[in-house]
Amino acid sequence: MPAVLPDDIAWWPTTKQAAAIRAREFSAQDLLALYIARIERLNPMINAVVTLDLDRAARDATVVDERISRGETVGPLSGIPMTIKDAIAVGGVRSTGGAVELRDHVPGEDAPAVASLRAAGAVIVGKTNVPRWCNAETETHNELFGTTNNPWDRGRSVGGSSGGSAAAVAAGLSSCDLGTDIGGSVRIPSHYCGTYALKPSFGVVPQLGYLSHVGAGRVGADMNVFGPIARSARDLALLLGVLAAPAPEDALAWRVTLPAPRRSRLAEYRIGTWFDEPELPVAAAYRAVLERAAEALRAAGARVDASHPNVSFAKQRDLWMALAGSAASPSLPAEIQQAASGTHMQWLRNHERREELRDAWRAWFGEYDALLCPVVLGVAPYHDLEGDPFTRTVDVDGVARNIMMDVPQWTGIINVIGYPACAVPIGRTDEGLPVGMQIVTSYLRDRESIELARHMDQTVACFEPPPL
Repeated sequence: MPAVLPDDIAWWPTTKQAAAIRAREFSAQDLLALYIARIERLNPMINAVVTLDLDRAARDATVVDERISRGETVGPLSGIPMTIKDAIAVGGVRSTGGAVELRDHVPGEDAPAVASLRAAGAVIVGKTNVPRWCNAETETHNELFGTTNNPWDRGRSVGGSSGGSAAAVAAGLSSCDLGTDIGGSVRIPSHYCGTYALKPSFGVVPQLGYLSHVGAGRVGADMNVFGPIARSARDLALLLGVLAAPAPEDALAWRVTLPAPRRSRLAEYRIGTWFDEPELPVAAAYRAVLERAAEALRAAGARVDASHPNVSFAKQRDLWMALAGSAASPSLPAEIQQAASGTHMQWLRNHERREELRDAWRAWFGEYDALLCPVVLGVAPYHDLEGDPFTRTVDVDGVARNIMMDVPQWTGIINVIGYPACAVPIGRTDEGLPVGMQIVTSYLRDRESIELARHMDQTVACFEPPPL
């Protein structure tokens, strides 16, 4: 029988849990039993985990324990129980994309990224909730599984589309999770739930197996990435090391070798901030926490000033929206697919505009190591499932802001250029709700974003368990 572990171990960082399993402080089966018990007890109120695969999870945990007992080398995720966003194919497990059309869909094999996690020793416990096809919704809600609640306040949203992922990790129902992000979908839920997330550089993690429409999974989508959600920056580094890889058909000749961080001390960093955008200001309470985080970095020795790439926020946002409409069009209703996708010539022209923007960002990153900016406009909003999601609003200091069109703009402008960005918790507002910050670094400098997040663990804030 597995040993009964104390609940606080469920919130340990993945890196600490894996080290404890390898050191035989407790077994992979013990840790799996802890998370299963928590899912049984807490998931009914959070509704983050929607499908379980416990028989295989138990077998996989047993194999890890047996290998350790024989003194064999195990992978970096040795026996870690984790979940996978329900928009990602997991072999032998119901994988729906949140859509009734796939209610009985069971893929024959894992998505390549999931296969990498298994090869590293991860124990896949189940799937986490998503909006239908991961778009056209402001909440993690669908007809199959209902609504996911925020573990900090169950009356509030977790955003989307990796909302079940962030809620499960924050609530201690999973050690970590693999989500997807085309416009903020790992970063926004992490901001609302107080977790860490990485949107990797575009193309660094294979995105085959992404279930965005019936028949999907064989090709990737423009701007979309698979990214981890966790409870510490070190966990993001561990998971990125496992996930970064070429697609299987390219592995014969291609490798993904991300460079190590160039800075070792905060005093070596030059950091810009972009907290203000006149037509899209963030809530004053959130703005105050952003400023406190920047000041804490200054006090720790970093050079921080209000500077950002010489680009128009509005033009970059509009380009993201145009390209996102094209990328997401296969999952939209048939009557608007053509209007949303545009022509191939339009896409080519937009791609040229994207390269012009990337030139400006590259030039700015020639002088700066990182850019700090908001994730969204404020704290997690209250649930709102009424009417058309494109007409829903949230109050930001007395101004009604459209949840679908306004809220994801700060994250979307990073997706369109394909640069890496971490979302990290930076504290709580006076309401007691967590908020986060984006750390953007230059293309393929993913490890530098994570390294700065690690420094912020020690100087700004870190993960806090919600008051379940």
